[in-house]
Amino acid sequence: MSQTVALVQALKRALKAKGLTYANVAAHMDLSENIIKRLFAAGSFSIDRLEQMCGLVDMEISDLVQLMLEDSRRIEMLTEEQEREIAADIKLLLVATCVLDRWTAQEILSTYKLTEHECIKLLAKLDRLKIIELLPKNRVKVTVAKNFKWRPYGPIQKFFQSTIQPDFFDSEFQLPGEKLLFTNGMLSRGSNAVLMKKLEKLIAEFNELHDTDVGLPLKERFGTSMVVAMRAWEFGAFQKLRRQPNSKPFVEN
Repeated sequence: MSQTVALVQALKRALKAKGLTYANVAAHMDLSENIIKRLFAAGSFSIDRLEQMCGLVDMEISDLVQLMLEDSRRIEMLTEEQEREIAADIKLLLVATCVLDRWTAQEILSTYKLTEHECIKLLAKLDRLKIIELLPKNRVKVTVAKNFKWRPYGPIQKFFQSTIQPDFFDSEFQLPGEKLLFTNGMLSRGSNAVLMKKLEKLIAEFNELHDTDVGLPLKERFGTSMVVAMRAWEFGAFQKLRRQPNSKPFVEN
């Protein structure tokens, strides 16, 4: 992540912490909301405008830089061993998922069959793994980086593929809030790259909406999973019918 992007992300978090929206920023700077959105999307702020925005959250630019540096020191990914520890304990995985979705300890206890002793013990493990900071009165502060993710094909992702994925797809996807789309065709490498960028943007929008909704009461938020996947691929049964093996590599040498 470039420093410009990291600085913009830190500014967004500072605004959110104060409960401020793009509309508030626009009014403060006497600009339209659309202009503010474009400025944030492009990350193109003049020093004067950056100072104005910092003033809105009672910060100096140096404070914002410090916030950015603090964020950069947060972990973005666990080690293989740490993920293995979480994947091996379904209750630990449950509590980890909940706290990353910003549940409180009390919300976890009132929803799941865990004793207070069990819950605190599990939270203490997550504190040791530096996913959270366990504060007095069992309050929880999530301490991972904004772009935290599970290891590609690591223990958590393997657990998902072997156990959770079949459960997830055991649905007709016809209920409200559900949708399954499948299509296939033939794309050039360039078109594939274009769609990859769009998929990345979609995931970023999902994460941004998740962050926006964190402040809502738990009763107004619903556990939501989205699988986005694309690959240059041919159905195995089709491959077996080929006269010659497919010798057309997607990655050019």
